[in-house]
Amino acid sequence: MDVIITKPLTGGAVRAIPSKSFAHRLLICAALADGVTSIECDESSDDIDATVSCLESLGAGIGSDGKGFVIEPLAVPVVGDAIRLNCGESGSTLRLLLPVCCALGVSAEFVLGGRLPERPMSPLVEQLGLHGCEISSFTGGLRCRGRLENGFFELPGDVSSQFFSGLLFALPLLEGDSVIEVTGRLESRPYISMTLDTLGLFGVDIRYEDGCFIINGGQRYKSPGVVGVEGDWSNAAFWLCAGAIGGVGVTCKGLNLKSRQGDMAIVSMLERFGANVDFLDDGVAVSPAELRGIRFDAGDTPDLVPILAVVAAAAAGETEVFNAGRLRIKESNRLLSVSESLGALGADIVETRDGLLIKGGRALHGGSVSSFGDHRIVMMAAIASALCEGTVRINGAEAVNKSYPGFFRDFAALGGMALSD
Repeated sequence: MDVIITKPLTGGAVRAIPSKSFAHRLLICAALADGVTSIECDESSDDIDATVSCLESLGAGIGSDGKGFVIEPLAVPVVGDAIRLNCGESGSTLRLLLPVCCALGVSAEFVLGGRLPERPMSPLVEQLGLHGCEISSFTGGLRCRGRLENGFFELPGDVSSQFFSGLLFALPLLEGDSVIEVTGRLESRPYISMTLDTLGLFGVDIRYEDGCFIINGGQRYKSPGVVGVEGDWSNAAFWLCAGAIGGVGVTCKGLNLKSRQGDMAIVSMLERFGANVDFLDDGVAVSPAELRGIRFDAGDTPDLVPILAVVAAAAAGETEVFNAGRLRIKESNRLLSVSESLGALGADIVETRDGLLIKGGRALHGGSVSSFGDHRIVMMAAIASALCEGTVRINGAEAVNKSYPGFFRDFAALGGMALSD
């Protein structure tokens, strides 16, 4: 599906959708718990649906009560033929559930869509292989068999925080104790904090000392009964940045101002650019001001790079994004897709060894861009239309369904106009 932006958004108020990252974590914990859990989550996405589908295939009962999900925990898995688990394009689903299946002794086939088969898995696969499991590949997927053994694990901190999160969900289920040592710098640390918070909500205790996660075995997940998914700062960032670059400003409600989500850093980033930022009881309001370029370390918040590149294009002077090399292994090579897409619209942007260099402060001409099959590139291009003198055409805009199926609904609610072709 192609979308043509004929009118950029003008501003107003919108409510943040539920956090995809928290939803994955709550769903997995609920499926492992000792009783029924209700998760308040009034919107879903392709990625969340993938986790739901996989948990159902493993034996969890998942229904709806009109407010979100009701999860009956999975029973003792039946040992036998491999269970087929369709992850779609969700890296979170694969990386979080593969160690869990190994801990449960489940033989499974993970079916992978899109670019997911190309994304790195080897550090996690190697550790699982060293601890009693056999992981093999087939065209478009991975197989696992065997039962995970407790012990000493070692993972690099600069590839994917999801490797750590997957093991943190799995290792408390084992009888013996385990340790995960982090080698190198631990990046995307806020996502691991989210995992630890969610585990704590379900009564699972994990310590972090001297660069190691210490996990006692024999723990049991205890259902808290009813839990809610807080608003998604990663997707709210697109609206807040839109408020900074034009129109009358944007208010985004339904956000936790004390959130563990790393992408809450969007607020401080916008303040550094010079935007007007006001805090509300349940959200943030951002309005335009004179913007100037900044230097931005993307190590802990790589998902903010696409939309902050749009703000940089609007800001006078030069913006440097660095420590962003991991963006090359996302749903697209995001350093390439961001630079090519914004460049096609008229931005002065180049890719560097580990980031981007943007010279901003001028109007863009508009044009046609590819989504690269990446949900964040679709949203980035739609927001960038506010800087363009002409229309913006986004090819493959259906990629937005991965995380935010209602994006263009909310775009229209904020005064924008997008036509499907």
